[in-house]
Amino acid sequence: MKKNLKHIFIAFIAALVLYSCSPADSNYPGSEYMPDMAHSVAQEANAYNYYYYNTWDSASTIRLKELAYPGLPVEGTVPRGYAGVYFAADKGETASEAIEQLRGFGDINNIAVPVNGHVPYHYGDTEEERTRATEEIIANPFPITAAGLARGKELYDIFCGICHGPKGGGLGYLVSDENPNVKYPAAPANFLLDQFVTSSNGRYYHGIMYGKNVMGSYKDKISYEERWQVIHYIRSLQAKDKKLEYSEQANTLNPEFGVPGSQVQPLAESVSDQEAEPEAAPAEEGANPEPGSTPEETTHGGDSHGKK
Repeated sequence: MKKNLKHIFIAFIAALVLYSCSPADSNYPGSEYMPDMAHSVAQEANAYNYYYYNTWDSASTIRLKELAYPGLPVEGTVPRGYAGVYFAADKGETASEAIEQLRGFGDINNIAVPVNGHVPYHYGDTEEERTRATEEIIANPFPITAAGLARGKELYDIFCGICHGPKGGGLGYLVSDENPNVKYPAAPANFLLDQFVTSSNGRYYHGIMYGKNVMGSYKDKISYEERWQVIHYIRSLQAKDKKLEYSEQANTLNPEFGVPGSQVQPLAESVSDQEAEPEAAPAEEGANPEPGSTPEETTHGGDSHGKK
């Protein structure tokens, strides 16, 4: 009898626990007993806000919401493909030469390494740091190439042209008469003005990194190399307006702003079989007799058929 009562009591408790969980209705999942048993506490990818099953987050040592956002690499990390750039100066090489070598140029045995990732920028988001960047960052680390200018134009049209205009004159669609709903709070910079033409590349790079006035930052939208290719393209627009040249062949705008790709000395040069001069065959011992000596003396070192 006692055994039956025990079984009845256990069945009653189990039924009570199950009944306490309210049933699901439409989009409401209902109450669950020990939800962690059914739902993983792992971070939900692509979920930037708190959601129903994040209720335990307040007791966690790590805010799960913050894990969904991209973070910066560990301090001192060198991006993949840029290690040689940091040590190029020690060997008397330019950054562009080191990057070309990393990409597999200059030697048939080189392995191309993808150049990407985060590159540290040692300037803060202040006016003092903007001035310092403008004064210190002059040259573009990438040579002027046709492919780079084409890529720069593509990125400029996507991210810059809508404000600064297709020609760089500050008359993009957001502020032009073509837009009937134009309500832009401030006029974009006119890159064709002398103050922008003569400005160093640091002014542009710092602006891309942190923005300026109502312009936001674009450092999370275009990569390190892409930023410099956009600057190359802006320089080409300035040169075109000034009836000058800024291309892979020549830079008459300002030699300090960029080195034409045709003027970059490769780390190594390849020579075809037709161009290579045939090397002279190594001279055999005694092939060139000394003046006054006979062939026998030359061949046998003064011993003619073993006779001295």
